[in-house]
Amino acid sequence: MTSPRMVSVLTENWTMTDPRDIRGLVRMAQEAEDAGFDMVMISDHILLGPSAGSEGRMENPRDYAMPGNQDPFTAWPSNIVLMSAIAAATTRIRIGAIALIAPLRHPLVLAHDLATLDLLSEGRLVIQPTVSWHKDEYDAIGVPFHKRGRILDEELEIWERVWAQSPASYEGEFFSFTDVYVEPKPVTAKGPAMWFGGESVHGKVLERLVKYGSGFHPLGRVMPEDVEALKAGLAAAGRSIDELELVGGTRVEFPDADSVAPLPEALAEIPRQMEFGFTTFCIKPSIFIDDRADHARFCRDVIDRVDALTS
Repeated sequence: MTSPRMVSVLTENWTMTDPRDIRGLVRMAQEAEDAGFDMVMISDHILLGPSAGSEGRMENPRDYAMPGNQDPFTAWPSNIVLMSAIAAATTRIRIGAIALIAPLRHPLVLAHDLATLDLLSEGRLVIQPTVSWHKDEYDAIGVPFHKRGRILDEELEIWERVWAQSPASYEGEFFSFTDVYVEPKPVTAKGPAMWFGGESVHGKVLERLVKYGSGFHPLGRVMPEDVEALKAGLAAAGRSIDELELVGGTRVEFPDADSVAPLPEALAEIPRQMEFGFTTFCIKPSIFIDDRADHARFCRDVIDRVDALTS
């Protein structure tokens, strides 16, 4: 059995770290790299509005932030800035912008930032563009929420074009430009590796995966019917699921609202997902530990346990 790749979720760890200690997150990335993790993952919001908590708060504050369960005061540091610091402070570990709310930024500005970050990390950048769920965020920035999917599709076309050539021109519904030179280019003309995912393998997710994707990262528990739908959709487009990095997770039930979750039960989910072809697995430290000083040991423990479980 191939040894799985482990991804540390560095955002949303505010039950064990100070939200203002951004350097602390960089040190956590270094500790994950030293322990043998394959990637650190940074999620994204520019701002939150009142509806961020419209579905009520998560029962246990250590749990994942999901649509409608967040305190509007939740801190979401700038992912581009944070990933740049991590890229400069590490040498091997991949850096994931998962999920990047692309429609909230102009595609040329984002293409420029991502190309620069890709070069800074020497090709270690992975991005997962998404449209997200928070209408307040779109309204505050002045981007039409109900057009966000079409905006993302134009952005993907623009990135593909400006990363591959200069000058580049584009004429679309939302963006138009003539003879622009976006320099420097990313490490390769295709740009950073790109994942897609969501709550299900619906039409648009599948279209973007087929055209641009190098990885599939579903939201929530991995379901066999999604894997089959993905296989069928890729095959119809002349691609194979073997071309994709399949990214799973380690969600577990908390014993109560005040305690961390048991690590062994979480990791026991990995072999099941590996049977479906998944090779890469995300884990959020603050689900399992409360003490920041215990993070380096936790990272080593995860790698040791996963190696023992899958050897």
